[in-house]
Amino acid sequence: MTPDLPPIDGVFDYQLGATADELSDGTRIDVVARDSTAAPLEGAYNVCYVNGFQTQPGADWSEHPSALLRDASGDPVRDPDWPDEIVLDPSTASAREAILEMVGPAIEGCADDGFDAIEIDNLDTWTRFDSISREGAVALASAYVTAAHDLGLAIAQKNAAEAASTAHDDLGFDFAVVEECGTYSECAAYTDVYGPHVLQIEYPDSLAEASLSFADVCADPDRSPLTILRDRDLVGQEDAAYVFEAC
Repeated sequence: MTPDLPPIDGVFDYQLGATADELSDGTRIDVVARDSTAAPLEGAYNVCYVNGFQTQPGADWSEHPSALLRDASGDPVRDPDWPDEIVLDPSTASAREAILEMVGPAIEGCADDGFDAIEIDNLDTWTRFDSISREGAVALASAYVTAAHDLGLAIAQKNAAEAASTAHDDLGFDFAVVEECGTYSECAAYTDVYGPHVLQIEYPDSLAEASLSFADVCADPDRSPLTILRDRDLVGQEDAAYVFEAC
């Protein structure tokens, strides 16, 4: 059975931080992405965030040491932007098996909780860390697609514009969740492959660095129909740093 894809109109929100059942003006949310530890939103299309290529903060990988990417000294490699996350190394079949033993239950939990889809984060580690095998990363991504579909879930490619054709055409990813494609002029890489089934998030800081406004992003013919501006930390509506706009 083909899993349902997210709607291409309505109201989308990205809630990996604080959650809310409606926008601050009371508008109903139609599509929402939330962390796997959060509950889905009743009546919405729910996307479950799962970190599939780096460890979740606090997760115990002590029984699977071979699954962790290591530097020349043998120490685990941490993401420089997210130092509480260790990069996984799916370059061997045994490492991929170990990774699936750890991540698979999170995917199953998303299905059990009633989510409609998952987004697998950090597919692009093979582009950021030279020692990671592209073939291994692709094989792990394929295993995630199979795991999701076996549970009736759709699965979203997360970022990694250079892998969009492979992810969709060869691996079977159903839609995409992308950050900052407007900022970096790469939205067509996704919409040319997935059509309107792209959930697009932009952030004020990176837009400012690129001398762009959110209005510029909304005017881009290659943007997704569901494009939003969120604050980088995805804080709650009561926080002074909260930002939400939609095209």
